Amino acid sequence: MFRCLLWVFAVCSCMASVSCGNKQGAKELIPVEDFFVKPEKSNFKISPDGGRIAYLGIDDHCKNIFVLDLQDKKKSKQLTYQSDMNVQYFFWASDSLIVFSNSHSPQDSLRIFSIQVDSEKTTAILPVKMARLRWLAPHALHGNYLLATLNDRDSTAFDLYKIFVDGTTPELLTRNPGNISKWYASPDGKVRLAMTNDSVQESILYRAEEHMPFQEIANTDYQTSIRPLGFVKGSHTHVYALSNLNRDKLSLVEYNVSTGEEERILFENPQVDLEAAGYADDLQELIYSQYTINKVKRHFFNQTVQRYFEQLSIKFDNQSVDVLDTDKAMRHWIVKVYTDVRAGGIYHYDAERDAATLLEEINPKLADLALSPKEAVGFQSRDGLTLHGYLTYPLTGQREGLPVVVLVHDGPHRRDAMDFDAEAQFLANRGYLVFQLNYRGSAGYGKKFWAAGFKEWGGKIQADMIDGVTWLIHQGIVDKNRVAIMGNGFGGYAALHAATYNSSFYKCAVAMSGYTNLFTYFREIPPHHQQYVRLFYNIIGNPNTEYEMFKAISPVFHADKVKIPVLFAQGGRDRFSSLTDANQFVQKLKNNNVPIKYIYREEEGRRFKNEENIINYYQEVEAFLSKYL
Repeated sequence: MFRCLLWVFAVCSCMASVSCGNKQGAKELIPVEDFFVKPEKSNFKISPDGGRIAYLGIDDHCKNIFVLDLQDKKKSKQLTYQSDMNVQYFFWASDSLIVFSNSHSPQDSLRIFSIQVDSEKTTAILPVKMARLRWLAPHALHGNYLLATLNDRDSTAFDLYKIFVDGTTPELLTRNPGNISKWYASPDGKVRLAMTNDSVQESILYRAEEHMPFQEIANTDYQTSIRPLGFVKGSHTHVYALSNLNRDKLSLVEYNVSTGEEERILFENPQVDLEAAGYADDLQELIYSQYTINKVKRHFFNQTVQRYFEQLSIKFDNQSVDVLDTDKAMRHWIVKVYTDVRAGGIYHYDAERDAATLLEEINPKLADLALSPKEAVGFQSRDGLTLHGYLTYPLTGQREGLPVVVLVHDGPHRRDAMDFDAEAQFLANRGYLVFQLNYRGSAGYGKKFWAAGFKEWGGKIQADMIDGVTWLIHQGIVDKNRVAIMGNGFGGYAALHAATYNSSFYKCAVAMSGYTNLFTYFREIPPHHQQYVRLFYNIIGNPNTEYEMFKAISPVFHADKVKIPVLFAQGGRDRFSSLTDANQFVQKLKNNNVPIKYIYREEEGRRFKNEENIINYYQEVEAFLSKYL
């Protein structure tokens, strides 16, 4: 099946519908709940032979697997009947077998099953255990087993196993010496390639056969990346990879894993990194290379697939098309079609018939409503760094003296793009200019830009946001007395930091799961991510040796400096944000008579998932911004 890492759509912040016909008045308010509708069907995946599509749907208040038969619709059916827990994920292991996991939450015990699509026979392929499992891509069935890694022996190390779909006890293939972070399977099912990562140094390991020991063939520092995409057809020594070795941007190369050498550059873009997409595992072929400047773009290597893609794109003029999945022959596709003003839909595309069929509208509530397009902007920071971002104007026709919400993306090693954002559309519909900035440290702009954000969580990253708003003020677009900042995770931290240190610049702040104490952030890193701690020391800082800096940039220790109203939302299961620290921060504001609205939901994690909680949160955001901005 076709493996491509694309913009993952999260239900609460993803795509909305086509603006056409019967358009809503520019000043009419759309109900809060309409922006954050969860689609009834999701996670569409096509069988390797292209004959059936499986997806997650709701039955008895739980997510279950359904199967759509493309040859005979009468054979379509519900496949699982979970009534007390959700199917968390699934994939096609063969044309007739699906592997799935169910649990009460992603943090719950590991429960893995296989199910025969025709007979509906379900088999537990692992005993229930408190461990984590990582499947090796591609999810290809080798006889009666799949390849995966498990950390049940040691929570910090993932050993390589054969996982048998008939429930036979898993077979240990290779014990992790403790430093292997990723394993790669060859097309014949043998694991010849692995990577180690102590988060400061990364090594590529290779062995010609599985009975041989791994040998280190390359070693890079944490700013240099070599990411294998898949083996070159007919070769066990050459892979397609993304690499920024001796260059700033990730480029597509052919890489010899037996010698540790790049043999040729296949494609690159001078402006941005290339993305890990476009390799077809079943064909063992690089189909295209992908990158994002503002919108997703592709450079094709396979002319047949390019022709199919162009045929499909004609049907959706000026809309973005993401390929989510394909069959082995790449004749049947699952695609997502969207724009910055359209949440869009999920379609099945039959390439040979040139026919696209809608499987699910992402958000039908926003269909035919007028929404606000994104506009790309660029400017210089105070130290001369070129920064890029996006403006979403309210549909009032006003282009000057606007109240602005600085909507800060999480990460920080992520980025915003010109795709659909329900949160930005909600704010624009309420009359606010939305400013989304790819501040230094954001992903996609090369390693120099990424490294410019190192140890700047409380410094130049926040200065970039102020520089951007100041630029908008000087352009006459923004009213300097009506500036708010808002975000989730790191974005929430940025909002709390702004309230603490820049109360004279911002009018109010909204934080969802914002980090109040960076000492706690490090203490709560789970065991299976411990190999990244040294990397975090380089990116954020070392709380043991840089105590004073950590204390200086952790809002909880300086809450007495907050002078502006704050809305702070917190989930009880958010492992990166301590409830004790959050309560302490909130109490200090209350003691100083600073307006504070605190929303606590015990059952939620870093992002609210429950639809009622989501709607309530944005209703509170609406009221808060209306009152203070």
